[in-house]
Amino acid sequence: MEQLATSSKSRSVIIMAIIAVLFGILTLKSGFDVLFIDGPARVAAGDYVPFVLWFNFYAGFAYILAGVGLFLWHPWAVNLSLMIAVATLLVTIAFGIHILSGGDYEMRTVGAMILRSGVWLTIALLTYKRSKKAPLQ
Repeated sequence: MEQLATSSKSRSVIIMAIIAVLFGILTLKSGFDVLFIDGPARVAAGDYVPFVLWFNFYAGFAYILAGVGLFLWHPWAVNLSLMIAVATLLVTIAFGIHILSGGDYEMRTVGAMILRSGVWLTIALLTYKRSKKAPLQ
């Protein structure tokens, strides 16, 4: 399997990999609680938007995979990070359309989607730039 030069892996990529994995774990936990446990988490979620919730839940697995791949500095992880960023932006746009169409939502979901988009745009762009500086083995 191709791997980016280990010596080229910067501290910032390691930090982003750790953030991606932690973000993924938290995303899976919160999504699981609302989707699969009928109780306080579902009630506390309020007017959640199902397509946003399901996207975020499934994306949690991709976050962890991308984080591990970035930590190991595999080139596919950079591409996966770019795909996560684009998909998150598309879901955020669809969520915006849902809001503008009068759909129910929670303000914290607006903040969460802005945060997710910002985190993944940052991870994707910085690791992409770093990968262009690092020769492939």
